[in-house]
Amino acid sequence: MKIKKLLQKKAVIMTLATMVSLPAVATETIKAVVIDGYPAKSMWIEEFSNFFIPQVDMRLAKTGNYKMDWQESYGGTIVKPKGVLDGIKLGLGDIGIVTTVFHNSKLPSQTLAAVTPFISVDARVVAKAMDEIAKEFPTMEKEFDQQKQVYLATGVVLNTYQIFSKERIESIKDLEGEKVAGAGIILRYLDGINNAAGVRGGLTDFYNMVSTGLVGHAMLWPEAAKTFKIAEVAPYMLQADFGAVNSKTVTANSRFWKKLPDEVKQVIKEVAVEYRDHIAQVAMDRAQESLDAYIAAGGTVVTMSQAAKQEWADSMPNLAVEWAENLDKKGEPGTEMLQAYIAKLKATGLTPARDWTIGLK
Repeated sequence: MKIKKLLQKKAVIMTLATMVSLPAVATETIKAVVIDGYPAKSMWIEEFSNFFIPQVDMRLAKTGNYKMDWQESYGGTIVKPKGVLDGIKLGLGDIGIVTTVFHNSKLPSQTLAAVTPFISVDARVVAKAMDEIAKEFPTMEKEFDQQKQVYLATGVVLNTYQIFSKERIESIKDLEGEKVAGAGIILRYLDGINNAAGVRGGLTDFYNMVSTGLVGHAMLWPEAAKTFKIAEVAPYMLQADFGAVNSKTVTANSRFWKKLPDEVKQVIKEVAVEYRDHIAQVAMDRAQESLDAYIAAGGTVVTMSQAAKQEWADSMPNLAVEWAENLDKKGEPGTEMLQAYIAKLKATGLTPARDWTIGLK
């Protein structure tokens, strides 16, 4: 009996010794190159660095299984602002913040909020509704899949587009025969204005476009106007309140994503949604502050009358129905997506200046 107990004790000691001698499981380090062509001072990039990345790191640290080696490349070091979509597709970056307004032909469904103006100036409402549409309908994810990317979350970085001008304007009458800088589908807001011409450009271009006289006006938002010192060249802002628009989407290169462990994928997907809500809230928080900064820098805000807003909305072609019909022709549920999106906004108590679903077949 004593021999049996001694043998059992010896076995326990040997087992413990073996366990102590086993090496601890090493934390796997995963390299991730993050790209955007805009400068690091841009709000959505600042928040990616200060919110998205720390949140991912903190959650992965709880298990200690994985650690990210983030390599951030902004401001044109790898791609220009319009080059993020192709950069992620080609594997120049692993995760990117795609400015979707530059890619209407490749990402047509992403313009849903842009083709339904004069509804909401709340970035949080639009961001949530757009992201829900992306997850309820396969169209948006399919478009990014064709670009060899995985859709992670929509980003709304502005509460509303406004018009910044060299001279004071109050209505669409003042834009007749004028040149206006803007990006993507937003320029189609000018289609119903006599002889008004849209000139394509990006945020980094607008200052020079106005200062050199190439255009007399630019369509952007107060936070961007503050960041890029637009008051110096365009001291009048017409508060048209076109509405919040999703213009950013966080994506990951498909090959990079496929190789990620499930734990890391889950954390990144969770944080992407929180980043969506976070930057929308930052956009709202900064809206009034940025407007005050514009005024302090010498800018004047001209409030557009409700009648003038209605006149502008009514002057536009129905971009929303065009959008839906174009997707329908491709076999995508454009009509259903438009109806669902408008319903989501109305459910929050919003009333569109114009019913953009009229004309749907």
